[in-house]
Amino acid sequence: MLSKLEHASDTKIRQLRQHYLSSSEAECAIRQVIRAQLDNSPLRVLETTTGLLCNQEAQISDFKTSKEYKELLSFAMKHSDIRMKRIQEVVAAYFGCVMLSHRWEEKEPLLHDIQGKVIYEWNLVGGILKLKSFCSIACDAGYRWAWSDTCCIDKSNNVELQESLNSMFIWYHHSALTIVYLSDVPPSSKPGALAKSEWIRRGWTVGEFLAPKVIRFYQKDWSLYLNDQSLNHKESVVIMQELGDATGIDQRALVSFNPGMRGAREKLKWASTRITTLQEDIAYSLFGIFGVHLPVIYGEKKHNALGRLLQEIVAWSGDITALDWAGKPSEFNSCLPADITSYKTLSHMLPSLFEDEMQTSVSFLRHAVTIDLASEFYTLLDNLSAPRFANCRLHLPCIAFPVRSVKWMRGHSPDKISFTYVVKADGLSDLRITTEDKPAQFSRTIPAHQTLLLVRPWSRHLLELHDSANDKQSVANWSTVDSSLYHLPSASSERASRFLRLGQPLGSVFDAFRGFSRETESADSETQRALRLIVRLGQPFSAFLLAQQPGGEYRRIASDQHIIAQVKEMASVHSMMDIRTLEIL
Repeated sequence: MLSKLEHASDTKIRQLRQHYLSSSEAECAIRQVIRAQLDNSPLRVLETTTGLLCNQEAQISDFKTSKEYKELLSFAMKHSDIRMKRIQEVVAAYFGCVMLSHRWEEKEPLLHDIQGKVIYEWNLVGGILKLKSFCSIACDAGYRWAWSDTCCIDKSNNVELQESLNSMFIWYHHSALTIVYLSDVPPSSKPGALAKSEWIRRGWTVGEFLAPKVIRFYQKDWSLYLNDQSLNHKESVVIMQELGDATGIDQRALVSFNPGMRGAREKLKWASTRITTLQEDIAYSLFGIFGVHLPVIYGEKKHNALGRLLQEIVAWSGDITALDWAGKPSEFNSCLPADITSYKTLSHMLPSLFEDEMQTSVSFLRHAVTIDLASEFYTLLDNLSAPRFANCRLHLPCIAFPVRSVKWMRGHSPDKISFTYVVKADGLSDLRITTEDKPAQFSRTIPAHQTLLLVRPWSRHLLELHDSANDKQSVANWSTVDSSLYHLPSASSERASRFLRLGQPLGSVFDAFRGFSRETESADSETQRALRLIVRLGQPFSAFLLAQQPGGEYRRIASDQHIIAQVKEMASVHSMMDIRTLEIL
């Protein structure tokens, strides 16, 4: 039939051929949609009806022998207008997978335990009972495929393990349903039981409840938590409120989370109270949340795993909030923490300026600072490169304030030994630093050969330039100055008068004046931005204390608390012009 349409003498009849597909063409179209679907699906799943383990090729073979496939093939050959939409719907429905989120317990079945065996025929004890119940619920909900991290990954195959751990967040995100099993929440529990479950404290579960679009919570006896019969517990205000209160995660993020680098400091705080059986997993479990793909190297220890992740965040996003922590430094780099728990405390909330306060300060600076100096200062900072890592060394753009003296103060805490020091630095008000360690650099006074710096890490957000990629960063509430009307000074009026010529059309005079006015407004806008930058830099900031090493590099001296510094005089721009990019070990 299709051949006759192709060779018909009538053009309109030949055009009808475009509305139909041959059997092979329809098969090709369906195959492409299947491949796209499985690209975001687990490599190996359990068939919920048979209880057998299947790989993706077995899934495709099952589909091709199904009634759904035969009906879809016939449909795809005829209906060009809705062909692709129908193919996508049928493929998504057939290959939809249910993912399990749970806490590992004793005697969990592994891949080699169930391969080639029917899980429904096993003695229903321990992890097998959990697996069987999970598959049964998935099957009853109308899904053919189910996945559990206990038995659906070949952990002896390093390549598969790498791919699985880096893809797991995507699998949960594209799942048809994620079932959360709370083995320690008894039947008929009241609100609050979820918050007390051990599941909520595990490292991997953060991504497992953020990624899915559809999720349901089950109690120990596999009854629904709070007897909530809704198809998606992300639509339950009560459950999401409890989950948000227990995790500290905003409910909007719980319901609709977007992975990526934005809000890095907040995401690190989410993970700061989590625990994992393997120490490296505290970093690996965050790969999907930040949208990064890194090698999984068990045995490298947590400081290296976390260091590689934080290095990636800083390098790709330029977001220095990941450097905002208090505690012990990492062996990976002294500007990074040794442990995720260092992000447990909130980043220090510095006072923010209201717009009227900003304008008052800008007006003051117009009389206290030369415009050329302000512009030069702005340009120097605008030309700084973003922070970057190379061979575990951080190249950090910053404003440096040389330390002139460090004096020890007596005092102790009943809970722990700590040392407090009064630090004096050029251009800064005196400040105090508390640390558990007694750094070798600290003595009653600084030796002549010792170089210490207090630095302000540079962030381009202070320039108040619009960056669509960072609209949702913590600085999104910074106010932007709207263009305002400016009066031409007398010298400018004289310059403008040169545009007036006898006999010149009035319209062209106005056009010339408007062009000059825009030029003047642009120059004044640049001055305004430069002065606003100085005002911001005059506010309190979170500083790093750095000690120079014999090779010229620096190390960060960690503190138990955030080091909050402030310039002595906002108008003293020269004290802030020691702008450098330091190499930090």
